[in-house]
Amino acid sequence: MLLTLTVLSGCGSSGTSSKPSASPTAATTWKYTTLDLGIPDKVLKAPVTGRVPDGQTLHVGVTLKVGDDVWKKYGHGKSPSQAAGDVGKELGVSDQTIQKFQAYLNSAHIQAKPSRTRTSVTFDVKAGQAAQLLRTSFVTHRLNGRTYFTPDPNHPPQIPEPLKPYILAVTGLESYSVAPRSRGPLSAAAPGRALPARAPRCIQRFPQRFATHDRVAAAYGYNQLWSQGWHGENMRVNLVEMDGYDRNDVDNYVACTGSRIQVSNVNLGATEPAVGAEATLDIQMLAGLAPNLSIVDYQEDPALLNSGNGADSWTALNDALQRIIDDNYDRSKRPAGSIVSISLGGPEGYLSPAVMESIDQSLRILTVAENMTVFVSSGDCGAYGDRVYGSLDVSFPATSPYVVAVGGTRLGLAPNGARTQETVWSDRTNLSRCENQWGSGGGVSRVHQRVPFQQAPGVDNRYSASGGREVPDVSAVAIDLPIYYRGRWVSSGGTSAAAPIWAAGMALVNQGLLTRAHVFCYGPDTFYHALSAAGGNKPYTDVVTGNNLYYPATAGFDLSTGLGSPNLPAFFNTLAANPG
Repeated sequence: MLLTLTVLSGCGSSGTSSKPSASPTAATTWKYTTLDLGIPDKVLKAPVTGRVPDGQTLHVGVTLKVGDDVWKKYGHGKSPSQAAGDVGKELGVSDQTIQKFQAYLNSAHIQAKPSRTRTSVTFDVKAGQAAQLLRTSFVTHRLNGRTYFTPDPNHPPQIPEPLKPYILAVTGLESYSVAPRSRGPLSAAAPGRALPARAPRCIQRFPQRFATHDRVAAAYGYNQLWSQGWHGENMRVNLVEMDGYDRNDVDNYVACTGSRIQVSNVNLGATEPAVGAEATLDIQMLAGLAPNLSIVDYQEDPALLNSGNGADSWTALNDALQRIIDDNYDRSKRPAGSIVSISLGGPEGYLSPAVMESIDQSLRILTVAENMTVFVSSGDCGAYGDRVYGSLDVSFPATSPYVVAVGGTRLGLAPNGARTQETVWSDRTNLSRCENQWGSGGGVSRVHQRVPFQQAPGVDNRYSASGGREVPDVSAVAIDLPIYYRGRWVSSGGTSAAAPIWAAGMALVNQGLLTRAHVFCYGPDTFYHALSAAGGNKPYTDVVTGNNLYYPATAGFDLSTGLGSPNLPAFFNTLAANPG
């Protein structure tokens, strides 16, 4: 079913808003009503195989509604470099409503943690305790070879009636949803040995086919913005990660590229996450292309991510988004033109509506209320987001109408770094199993409706009759990218590289806009606006060859590479002349 959503973003300013209010009421006097989690019937009706142990911990997130009247107060226009305002006071429910939720949860001895903006409440609870609180039980099912749990279909969860109007979605009460997975294949070691940490310009030793930072910068015109003195100074990119990184690897990459990035960590778990290729790749892509950037790395709780419960992983992902929201709720204290880059996702067909609704609202707050651009990798299994060849599916949150979905290309390079050709990144070598190597994710959403701003030549095509959101929006190189990992240079890539490549480009563009005109741009509609306002400029290089194992690249927008790959100087010039 398609969800109708309205996006208000772009080069815009924000307004103020009212919030709902409520008075605390004793839990013992409340009437109860059914809490609809939106779990598909086929999931609930699958054979019951057992019960969830009472002692199993559930990680529950309650997303609180932001009213349509509140969203309507955020409008378009030029976004000033400094804007006052507390997003929490504009969006969040009242303190009285939070007290109402806390009274209900305290009656079961549950300690709840509301977000700083009062748009979500999270807590851990034992399954038996939650069953008593919700007047249900938790049972296991088996469907299509998967085992998962839900509330007892014969006794759906019940909540106090006065709380229901404030609840948008609840996550953590089912485990049908598939856990988000990171993107990006990591191939065998690229040619060349590990290089000394202080070796000058050492990354340039790679053979011509490798898309080193300087070659990517030349091909996409990032170096032309560098020549203006814009290297990411005073700009910030926030990363959401499922793993950690080794500081020595980053230091080596920085030394070889001449970068002076500043990286800080926000650890959302009890322990530091293990070193992985994903965080390393994201940080190094940003460091190579916006070398003076500030990066904040939000590292999710590894215990939740490795629990085997997909809903726990999505709760962790939303916790990270909520933490970014909380850390940037005061506009006067956050860098103008901030960006979020996410290289995680899961197939729409295996996610509950509650998971998608909760993540969508967090992304909407980041984009519409906090004026950030959120880039999300479109996936690395081509047109088959569920990793099964022949089964079309797209990846969420890339399909969210509040993000810029980024697909992947293969970049041909001349000796001087000039782009010689660019095709869709895809690989038919092994179609029996996708391990993030099939290529650029893309297709048509079955959940999210196409948003009004998604207008461009090619958007109306033979696949678009359903009216779903089409992805990706844009693309960038996603193969043969050298990174320094575990003490040596290796070849990596995937759309998880393409997303931070675009994030770095947007940081440079916004730095230039702030320098020249004291404005910045944000949101996915900016990219379609840039095309319509381009005139003689060409903000993207149209990729017209190849396919993602199903959808072909075509002239104009297509479901493999979107609008195309960066032509950053033209993209900047278009927005500088007409920011919106």
